[in-house]
Amino acid sequence: MRDNRKAQYFKKKSEPYLYLLPTIILMAILLVIPIFMVIRYSFYDNVIVNNNPVFVGIENFKNLLTDKSFLVAAKNTFIFVGGSVIAHMILGMTFAMLLNTHYLSTKTKALFRVIFALPWMFTAAVIAVLWKMLLNPNGVINYLLVELNLTSTQIEWLASRDFALFSVTTINIWAGYPFFMISILAGLQGIQSDLYESSAIDGANSVQRFFRITIPQLKPILISLVLLDFVWTIQQFALIWMTTGGGPINATEMLSTFIYKLGFSKYQYSMASTSSVILLVVCTIVAIFYVRQQRGQE
Repeated sequence: MRDNRKAQYFKKKSEPYLYLLPTIILMAILLVIPIFMVIRYSFYDNVIVNNNPVFVGIENFKNLLTDKSFLVAAKNTFIFVGGSVIAHMILGMTFAMLLNTHYLSTKTKALFRVIFALPWMFTAAVIAVLWKMLLNPNGVINYLLVELNLTSTQIEWLASRDFALFSVTTINIWAGYPFFMISILAGLQGIQSDLYESSAIDGANSVQRFFRITIPQLKPILISLVLLDFVWTIQQFALIWMTTGGGPINATEMLSTFIYKLGFSKYQYSMASTSSVILLVVCTIVAIFYVRQQRGQE
């Protein structure tokens, strides 16, 4: 009798894990094992190419952190990610506040929501082709600048070292702000109107209400958005690769394109793995902050 109870108890406790087992196995094969392989490769000389790779310890990390190309890619990534995240926050907040205002009719808000959200619906390939046409020396952007007498020459936006990084950052900003806008708009609509009415009675102006009510109420959402956007943007590859390919002369080289070229153009798989590990560490640190923030919110 006691054995039957133990068997039933064990079956009841283990049953949920049996349902999760296929997913756990799939994640182990596609996620955990590859991560451990990449970490292992970073401590050897050129793996895959060499039949008998030699353990070199942290030598790959020393070489990478003194590599000028890596430092350029890291600097470009910092500018790209920082500019994108800040601009996403500003634009997302601005458009969300606009769509949440009571001065616009319901139909107008619906129309603007569709227009503002359009960039989020396009794939990276469509965005790349669209902006390459717009930023072409004979494209619409240069035509408008010449007609408005803002410039006298046609600018090579994606082929100039002076403008390429600015251009791809602008493209990424345009493509990513709708996510911030939609998320912040949902947060704004969840703020109780009683808070604004009470503050208005107390004599608070619109600026004071924004900084003392809106921002504190949106703080959990804003922190989550910044952390998620940081991880997504630092891993951005498709947009960079299809617009500039990291050029001209490494002007838009990011860590993602740098890793790709090391692995699949130069076949330096150990160095590519080392770069990936550094990127993994950065993203893991941000992920830890994100999880802690979510737990604190709960």
